[in-house]
Amino acid sequence: MLGRTHDDTLDAGPRNSAPGTERFCAATHQVKPIDEMIRFVVAPDGAAVPDLKRRLPGRGIWITATRQALGTAIARKAFARSFKRDVRVAPDLVETTERLIAQAALDALAMCHKAGKVAIGFAKVDVALVRERVVALINAAEAAPDGTRKLTASLHRREDAAGIAVIDALSSAQLDLALGRSNVIHAALLAGSESETFLARVARLDCFRAAPKSGAGSGAGSGSPGSGKQRGRRAAKVPLRRDGTMNDGEKHER
Repeated sequence: MLGRTHDDTLDAGPRNSAPGTERFCAATHQVKPIDEMIRFVVAPDGAAVPDLKRRLPGRGIWITATRQALGTAIARKAFARSFKRDVRVAPDLVETTERLIAQAALDALAMCHKAGKVAIGFAKVDVALVRERVVALINAAEAAPDGTRKLTASLHRREDAAGIAVIDALSSAQLDLALGRSNVIHAALLAGSESETFLARVARLDCFRAAPKSGAGSGAGSGSPGSGKQRGRRAAKVPLRRDGTMNDGEKHER
């Protein structure tokens, strides 16, 4: 059996993090699969840094991959206690970790674009929803309701609509950088291995954001990624944006 339970807070290094492995969360004090966690190590300058790829050398601490759990770990001084030394924790470690998770998703989207797996622009997305094997509809967070509503209606006419993700966790500026275009508002992701990588990383970002941003002292028990809906893996009327709102201002896409 590949999965292993470790009550020791620290691991023995990046080589001991094969898929299926379980680790002890320093924030929730629960044992979970590492796919639901983030590994942190101490950099040479003594600062705690996230090891999203699980490759950085040295022993590491594992924390459930949510804002709430990471905030709890910081509030309880879990880094210093686990590493048994002074560890410098940046005041914006939670935000930095979220940015790195988002960047990993954007890097994956860029690879999808290079592989020809992304249709960009309202008209091309509308055509793709009729003719192509679409696995996700991507709307920028600032997308106008009218355009989003029309594309969602096209999506729901498909027999496989329930299996297509609807993603609006990314801003237009982020999509611009990932896709090498300006003012990207709508895109369709086509089937392929590159697309699966992107969807997995977006789901990770959604899980990290899922817990309420209520401060570092929030209860740790509710910080599990498995406790929320995986909204990025299915078509939905309610978008991935955390506050459920949309910008009512019209924004035109090139």
